[in-house]
Amino acid sequence: MIHQYRNFLFLLASILPAQTYDLLLRGGHVIDPANGVTAVRDVAITGNTIARVAADIPVAEAKKVIELRGQYVVPGLIDLHMHVFGYSGALDPDEAAFPTGATTIVDAGGAGYRTFDNFKRTVIDKAATRVLALVNIAGNGMIGSASEDNVADMLPDKTAEVIRRYPDQIVGIKVAHFGHPGWDALKRAVEAGRLANVPIMVDDKIFTNAGRTSREKLLDVMRPGDMHTHMYNDRQVEIVSRFNGKVEEYAIEARRRGVLFDLGHGGGSFLWPVAVAAARQGFWPDTISTDLHTSSILGAQSDMPNCMSKMMLLGMTLDEAVRRSTEAPARAIRRFPEIGTLGQGRVADIAVLNLREGVFAFKDAWGKKMLGQKRLECVLTVRNGRVVYQRELPQATSAQPVYDLLIRASSGDLAIAGGKIARTGSGISAASARQVIDATGYQVKPGLTAPVTAKNRQYYAYTHGITTIAPSRPAADLREGAPADVTLWAGERCILTVHNGRVVWDAEGLAAMDSRLTGPYSNFK
Repeated sequence: MIHQYRNFLFLLASILPAQTYDLLLRGGHVIDPANGVTAVRDVAITGNTIARVAADIPVAEAKKVIELRGQYVVPGLIDLHMHVFGYSGALDPDEAAFPTGATTIVDAGGAGYRTFDNFKRTVIDKAATRVLALVNIAGNGMIGSASEDNVADMLPDKTAEVIRRYPDQIVGIKVAHFGHPGWDALKRAVEAGRLANVPIMVDDKIFTNAGRTSREKLLDVMRPGDMHTHMYNDRQVEIVSRFNGKVEEYAIEARRRGVLFDLGHGGGSFLWPVAVAAARQGFWPDTISTDLHTSSILGAQSDMPNCMSKMMLLGMTLDEAVRRSTEAPARAIRRFPEIGTLGQGRVADIAVLNLREGVFAFKDAWGKKMLGQKRLECVLTVRNGRVVYQRELPQATSAQPVYDLLIRASSGDLAIAGGKIARTGSGISAASARQVIDATGYQVKPGLTAPVTAKNRQYYAYTHGITTIAPSRPAADLREGAPADVTLWAGERCILTVHNGRVVWDAEGLAAMDSRLTGPYSNFK
């Protein structure tokens, strides 16, 4: 009897498939630029490595399955410019990186050769995030001008020595915020880079009293493979000319000779006029990074998915945004193909992104905003084969209409598009409208009709809710499909008039945009 039972178990084991994989990410759209993959695929993980990427991997072969239909599965994002040590705005790497899909971050200059041991002990060794470093040419790192202006402590041999001591953690050199005239800081960083055979990242002050120019920096001092960060900054007048709006020829020539341009968004280094002008001329960042710190994470909200979304708003494809956030930065710091790919046998660092559709406000470093209709958000992060961040996956929905104006009122919402009332009802999503007016507490009425007189033209008409001048008054109509002539009233006083879908009178400022979030930029053409 026992012999027969053993035979039954052996037969059962031979019929049932073995659970080969620890985790199966199933049904997502995989974008892996390094391997030329952009298609619906399953990703199987064993231990801390990617075991297989293929269509229709059987769920019975995995111990755990996560369904990701409608989501984008990409290599773990690599943030080349973040601050997690030394700098006063330093963040906790795990708390800041994992919810954004970043599995590798590079601290940009927080530690110098004097303080790197402390950085490794207190941050790098304790983080679940892969924390790499650009060591500062200033010996004490990014702790203010006393350190960053101290040329006497910018020692190429000492800097190269600490890089050779920690080759797994240090990927380059950072020079930043040098406040004195001349090229001492940058040239010492370049020399240290030559001694250690690593690239440098430059964040430089090019002011009128600096005794240096952007052209010299990019063409005469920086080497092929060195990285110029904050590329859509304007304080240094570097990429786009204020006189003609064109990308500077020296920037184009620097790119030809191999200088890399990094986004480095941050709290003060991304301006819409510069970014728009450069993007229109095809001058994109080679790498997308955040310059994330305590101010930028709250103000400009410059995390990786947000920065990628901004590039897409300017015309970059999703696949290219992924490439410049994965493969490209991995190559820039010479860590490819160790990271930056979903290749079989590679470490299982994975980000799962949801692409939302609606109306979203994207702010630059001056608080000005542009409206976009697509935004990436991280919904799941896998680091070293382990799920380290996950939130409820959004339900698959059909594309939502985008309205020009949404009027919210106690009596019901009015959504306006193309000069017509497109939808009425309650609970219309604010994220589906380019502009929202809160009409709570006011009466919402159709625009009035009045006969032609001298006094009810334009100003008088609109201030009294008159949107049509005619000898007779047709029946009021706020139904779907009707012309978008709408008025708001406070008792007997008209306080807002919409004519043909456009706000033409606004006595209470209900439709006014926050002045901090709108142009113009007076110093740009």
